[in-house]
Amino acid sequence: MSLGILNTYSEFLPLSEKTPRISLGEGGTPLVQSERLAKSLGIPNLFFKLEGCNPTGSFKDRGMVMAVANAIENNSRQLICASTGNTSAAAAAYGAHCGIPTVVLVPKGNVATGKVAQAIAYGAKILSINGNFDKALELAQILAVDLKMTLVNSINPYRIEGQKTASFEICERLGSAPDYLCIPVGNAGNITAYWRGFKEWKEAEFISSTPKMFGFQAEGAAPIVLGHPVKEPQTIASAIKIGNPASWTTALEACVESNGLIDSVSDEEILSAYKSLARMEGIFCEPASAASVAGMMKAKRNNLINPDASIVCVLTGTGLKDPDLASQIADRPLQEVEATTEALSIALQSIN
Repeated sequence: MSLGILNTYSEFLPLSEKTPRISLGEGGTPLVQSERLAKSLGIPNLFFKLEGCNPTGSFKDRGMVMAVANAIENNSRQLICASTGNTSAAAAAYGAHCGIPTVVLVPKGNVATGKVAQAIAYGAKILSINGNFDKALELAQILAVDLKMTLVNSINPYRIEGQKTASFEICERLGSAPDYLCIPVGNAGNITAYWRGFKEWKEAEFISSTPKMFGFQAEGAAPIVLGHPVKEPQTIASAIKIGNPASWTTALEACVESNGLIDSVSDEEILSAYKSLARMEGIFCEPASAASVAGMMKAKRNNLINPDASIVCVLTGTGLKDPDLASQIADRPLQEVEATTEALSIALQSIN
């Protein structure tokens, strides 16, 4: 069981003697080597970082534990965030764990059911606004100042500090940095965090090289790729449905410094990767997570990835975050069968 990132990586985090070492067991997530998908693509050294195994089901727990610990250290009385879902779940969980009320602003109609359910269960005050994520974040920033709340979105620098620990774990598991790190890009805090972590691990001489950072946005929400904000972002991958990323500049820096790229993938490519991960690897991730795999496959087709290299795709959240989607796109719906062995035998003949 994970001891939590504040305990495991204390010397690499901005902690003081007054920082509470809180934890819900975040970190220590599996790095799983691909089997069938790797063979079908001709990429023998393909790995998936399963961040959906964190306490609230996404990578956001890594940054949130650091942000909330710092808030407590500074005597904060209330947390606030804008969210498309995962941030709200993490903020509400750690707020509940530490007895700090949490306020969440969500864009109306643009948050997956499973994510809202988590925030509700943890007791957060949830306010649905008539606007997109970017508007929600703008309002959250204003309220944080006016009402003296702690903003725990990724523009909070402590969030990035916590999230960088995933890159440490990847290097420890592989014994070196991968050649490529493929990751979804929404608000762009995570690609920023991973790159910071790889650089720090290299500076500490734990690794001798750093990976090329390959970030992927959804085509309908690809402001960094387009070079300008997207006023009305559209994608099935709600977690990266962001038109004006808060960490835009640092994401570009990660791309340039690592000799990587930031590209876009279509919803069709995301859904194809989503299905492939489930059917070929037994990994159920949320749609936004599958953008990393869809992007990796696109880069492979375009000869931008050396097939003999080591590749890690970050799967940022569990598929249980968006359970409705799995039912909506099912090509194997539930089949009603009479409760007899004869009827079941006939039904089973059609299995392939």
